[in-house]
Amino acid sequence: MALAMGTQPQIRSFVAVGDSFTEGMSDLMPDGSYRGWADVLAARLADRSPDGFRYANLAVRGKLIGQIVEEQLPAAAALGADLVTLVGGLNDALRPGYDLARVCEQLEKAVATLAPSCGTLVLMKTPGRRGPVFDRYRPRMEELFSEIDAIGERHGALVVDLYTARSLADQRMWADDRLHLTSEAHARVAEAVWQRLGLERESDWEAPLRPSGAARWGSRRAADVRFARAHLFPWIGRRLTGRSSGDGRFGAQMDPASRTAYWVGPAAGGTGPVSGWSRLPDEDSRDASAGKPSAPGNG
Repeated sequence: MALAMGTQPQIRSFVAVGDSFTEGMSDLMPDGSYRGWADVLAARLADRSPDGFRYANLAVRGKLIGQIVEEQLPAAAALGADLVTLVGGLNDALRPGYDLARVCEQLEKAVATLAPSCGTLVLMKTPGRRGPVFDRYRPRMEELFSEIDAIGERHGALVVDLYTARSLADQRMWADDRLHLTSEAHARVAEAVWQRLGLERESDWEAPLRPSGAARWGSRRAADVRFARAHLFPWIGRRLTGRSSGDGRFGAQMDPASRTAYWVGPAAGGTGPVSGWSRLPDEDSRDASAGKPSAPGNG
């Protein structure tokens, strides 16, 4: 059964599964790592778990839903987390050979695998940037999101609707690559998930940004040129050669040799950003995967 709004679940462990949206691009940290909405959410959950908190982000940029199912799901399910988030399918929708039925089949398989293994499973309808490029793919996304609603209903998963939030469609919420979110947007996504979990609201994640003056024509064209050189042309090159930005990469808390996931947690005496957390002893991971999820959730 899906978690009811207004309840206060006890979440001591969180696993994030997906692609670049969950990995955290393009919210770059000083040490070269990325901090996305999942990291923000993990830090907030850790603050309300004084007895200890575990977190694993297995998401990898560029991954298609079939790759997520094959490469991330076994490790995620084995951890037996209180909370699991799954976001995938959008990279498939952006490909020329997109097959909605096949993507939905993989999503259903993913949800059917994860739902029994965790306390609460969260799916998302991701936001889209305003503009002609996104409008081209809007029908595909809306069909996919309709299916995500249905899959979530069948398996008792929560669905967070970011797609209809006008605030997240604002171009200022998107990084220079026009494909990933900014730090401000990631904070809002974390708040949206937080509230969907039934936790007490801390901010209005749907509030619109303050109006700003229109950029001059020359500034817009210069930005377009920078975008094309730094992001668009490399993206096209990868599509033409069959490569992906995620080739050879593994999730932040994935052991490449064993293809198993491990937990990280806050240092003793405080929480702070996930980038400063440490890997937990292996026995903590074994204990977590052997025990039952403690958060209320799917059934």
